[in-house]
Amino acid sequence: MRFVVVTGMSGGGKATAIKILEDEGYYCVDNLPVRLIDKFMELVFMPGSNIDKVVLGLDVRADRPFVYVEEVLAALRENGYSYEILFMDASDETLIRRYKETRRAHPCEPHGRVEDGIHREREILRTIKSRADYVIDTSTLLVRELREELIRVFVDDEQYNSLIVSVMSFGFKNGIPNDADLVFDVRFLPNPFYVEELKYLTGNDPPVAEFVLSYPQTTQFREKLSDLIRFLIPYYVEEGKNQLVIAIGCTGGQHRSVTIANCLYDDLKGQGNYGLKIYHRDAKKKRRGAAETDGSSAE
Repeated sequence: MRFVVVTGMSGGGKATAIKILEDEGYYCVDNLPVRLIDKFMELVFMPGSNIDKVVLGLDVRADRPFVYVEEVLAALRENGYSYEILFMDASDETLIRRYKETRRAHPCEPHGRVEDGIHREREILRTIKSRADYVIDTSTLLVRELREELIRVFVDDEQYNSLIVSVMSFGFKNGIPNDADLVFDVRFLPNPFYVEELKYLTGNDPPVAEFVLSYPQTTQFREKLSDLIRFLIPYYVEEGKNQLVIAIGCTGGQHRSVTIANCLYDDLKGQGNYGLKIYHRDAKKKRRGAAETDGSSAE
């Protein structure tokens, strides 16, 4: 029997996670009245039950204060029931954006500011998050990526990656990513924008990558950057960090940052117990003749 309690921040992806697990054969129940949780556990764990994979969704909308939910779960574990806790989370900025897009009221502050509701909910869920077996931050995850992670852990029984490392390229002229944890400026590297046959390409194109990587300072920077990140990651895991966003920027996010981000991704791939993804925020090929003509807007 595998019993998973799915909880987390409103807007953090709990409903999506439950739907994904349901598609994978889990028997799912969401927002069961608190007083029925122990009876539900008895039924699914009773001898002869043909249910072997169960998901129970719980959140702050429970019919009793959430501290009572925590007490019920603790009592069940003391009585020998085995379960895992999956906590779905996201950054405050991401949650605010999602609520604004859906125009829904926050359950902890139905008539007030969404920000206040998020802060209140974080405090309510602080204890259960600290006890969770898995914490997934969906701030930068696509639904496809979330599905892959859930299937890997709850279907294929592979080891859980407690840290998701996102390598992102960006252009400073479009602003530093709000969710960046580490920011590296590669504008000191030679700029392919000023090479006519390269200016309309991106760092994903081999000619641009070859140009950037042909300089010794690029090779040296790549080695030092990769060594630094490899050194830092175990300590982020030890501190319980769930999401690490490494942002690499150049002027326009087209050439140098894309090349270095791809190199860092290749250097980190398969190197440790963490998830890894790459994202090029501003990389797009320009139409010939539409490129900027002055240095202030060049890549």
